[in-house]
Amino acid sequence: MNIVIIDYGSGNLRSVAKSFERAARAIDCDSKVLVTSDADAVADADRIILPGVGAFADCLDGLKSVTGMEEALQESVIDKGRPFLGICVGMQLMATLGREHMDTMGLNWLSAEVVPIKSKDINIKVPHMGWNNLVISKPAHPILSNLPPDAHGYFVHSYAMRCHAPEDVIAEVDYSGRITAAVGRDNMVGTQFHPEKSQATGLKLIQNFIMWSP
Repeated sequence: MNIVIIDYGSGNLRSVAKSFERAARAIDCDSKVLVTSDADAVADADRIILPGVGAFADCLDGLKSVTGMEEALQESVIDKGRPFLGICVGMQLMATLGREHMDTMGLNWLSAEVVPIKSKDINIKVPHMGWNNLVISKPAHPILSNLPPDAHGYFVHSYAMRCHAPEDVIAEVDYSGRITAAVGRDNMVGTQFHPEKSQATGLKLIQNFIMWSP
């Protein structure tokens, strides 16, 4: 199995790669984890991960600047239906529109927009940074199945995805109101939290993703 992590100048690539290598060993999966900006490798991948850290528009520009990457993602994820995982801003890029500083068109894989986190409670800080327990939709999506009873993720973000189709939201967190923590549709999933930093919960989620056959 070829697991490809896209390098487009954004994201904690080393930590993500190490987490996938560890998860694959734990389930005795014969796999190769590759961090790459090679569009051909993405087109041929069995599993695709898109990390992301920073501003929505900057991450999208970085992705578009990699020769052939948009076309490779379209071929592999949309046309061939290969399993895809977006992490943090990598998840947000799946949306139709990002409203961070200015309106920016996303990949439009999910009918959604990315909007600022707002709270009337002065004790609720933005950015949302740290640990939060996950509220998982029932029945649980396959990548969220059999997580630890106190499943929690590590978050660092000031903007959140607002899905127009409620069924696309597979987990939320309560942070002065419900915030989308994970999304899923067809062969595509995304997490606002960082599974590579989320200890036992993140490790199990990554194992589930590796074994997932949508």
